[in-house]
Amino acid sequence: MAVKPQKSFRKTTLVDNIPPSSKKTLISISGLFILVTQMESHVDPGPIDKSLLYDQDNHISSAIWDGQERGVLRCHEHTSMLEHWKLTPMQMTLVEKAGFRYFRTIPTIILDNSLISALVERWRRETNTFHLPVGEMTITLEDVALILGLPVDGNPVIGPTVRTPSIVCQQLLGKVPKDLNGGMLKLNWLREFFSKCPDDASAEETARHTRAYLLYLVGCTIFSTTTGNKVSVSFLTLFENFDEAGRFAWGAAALAFLYRALGNASLKSQGTISGSLTLLQCWSYYHLNVGQPKFNEEPNQGCFPFALRWKGRSSGTRSKTNISAYRKALDSLQYYDVRWCPYKDLDSTVIPEDINSNLILRTSKTMLICFGKAERHLPDRCLRQFGMLQPIPEHPQKWERKIPAFDQGLDFSKEMEVELKGKIRSEIREWLERGFYIVEDEEGVDESEYMEWYEKITRKYVGRPESLESEFQRMVGAMREIENIADSLPMAEMGSQDRKLLAEVKGTLQSCFNDVVGNSKRSRSKNAVKRKREGG
Repeated sequence: MAVKPQKSFRKTTLVDNIPPSSKKTLISISGLFILVTQMESHVDPGPIDKSLLYDQDNHISSAIWDGQERGVLRCHEHTSMLEHWKLTPMQMTLVEKAGFRYFRTIPTIILDNSLISALVERWRRETNTFHLPVGEMTITLEDVALILGLPVDGNPVIGPTVRTPSIVCQQLLGKVPKDLNGGMLKLNWLREFFSKCPDDASAEETARHTRAYLLYLVGCTIFSTTTGNKVSVSFLTLFENFDEAGRFAWGAAALAFLYRALGNASLKSQGTISGSLTLLQCWSYYHLNVGQPKFNEEPNQGCFPFALRWKGRSSGTRSKTNISAYRKALDSLQYYDVRWCPYKDLDSTVIPEDINSNLILRTSKTMLICFGKAERHLPDRCLRQFGMLQPIPEHPQKWERKIPAFDQGLDFSKEMEVELKGKIRSEIREWLERGFYIVEDEEGVDESEYMEWYEKITRKYVGRPESLESEFQRMVGAMREIENIADSLPMAEMGSQDRKLLAEVKGTLQSCFNDVVGNSKRSRSKNAVKRKREGG
């Protein structure tokens, strides 16, 4: 229903005087329509089509867009004390048998928590991919194999669940910690009692020290948890027999664990992240022209695993770039800022044959398994990372995430074993059939169709092009402008109905102004309290 102005408004009406930069909206008050200004962002961050990113409301990007900064994540990877372990030649042989020959050579790589936090803001657990302006990208089985040197083919990492934690420790380590709570072992305890194997140790004692080392190694790297410096005893059972341990797909398990950690950290309710953050950071260094360190000397080019390329000391002990700068860089990422196939320029002769033979699975559309965690590996969404053209991918099937959390500790019982296997039986089947689902290149692909589709289903921006403070100032300015226009109207020439309408306009403007200013003050106060609590 349109409102016809009175004759006294013929020359000067509220509609004529609304600033063109503001959006004119009619709002009904007491049966009348009055004009107010509704300021809104000029940018729609997306997604326009919400069928794919159905969990957007819970994603951290929604909170950031609304001005609720989470800040930098607490990153849990505890590698600084690994150098204190001294392995004997026999121990190194057992470690190689278990599948960690190359992985154990990776030193501590200083984490850039701000870069990791900005990458997490782009991760979507609906697709297990980063949603970037240029399209979807992800960490693949190829990345795990080449960056970490872990086997990505083999048995799924899922072990026996029939013994209590104390019995597992006594049988496989020869000792039981006093504070074995919830099936979680303290990493400090492992280092205190097992970091130095005696030179004259028996075969059994050497095996126990090696199991402790391997448990410490995975507990502070690929299976690190947000519990701090603890690791689940469940992983210890996998090292009972070193030859059998070498048949596990450790790389696939590490990727499943990291996918789950990224998905959890991408929720606005979370403030920590765990898993192989070295893998995440090195993946970014190889693929994105964002946040790469500057080295005092040439990075290591001819070493394997490829994470060793980034072990050189950078010009600073830690990145000085804040999360806002990284967020802006990712929001404005261009096609030429991406190295889609970064490994083709590296020396492929340094890749060991046992790792190279696994790379057939790099485009396997399969399920990754790590005890109770099952995560989809979806290379069909990121084919440009394999030198292929990218068609519009299928929407991935939703999968069950309510799987027993072994990383929090678990009572090993036959009942729980039955429950666990029942939960992920179909997921294990997918992994066992991984060789049958290798994604191959398609002919006649038009990537412009993919990008047209992608722009509708993705979240384009994480950070606002214009700050909330700037939008606030623009909104208040426009409201003041309308208030001045209303004050300048000739009251004497108005009828009683017009004066009543004008009074309601002024009253509504004042009410809106009070709401906007009040909300802004409360928001700033809340953010200040949060910064104080975080020590910033």
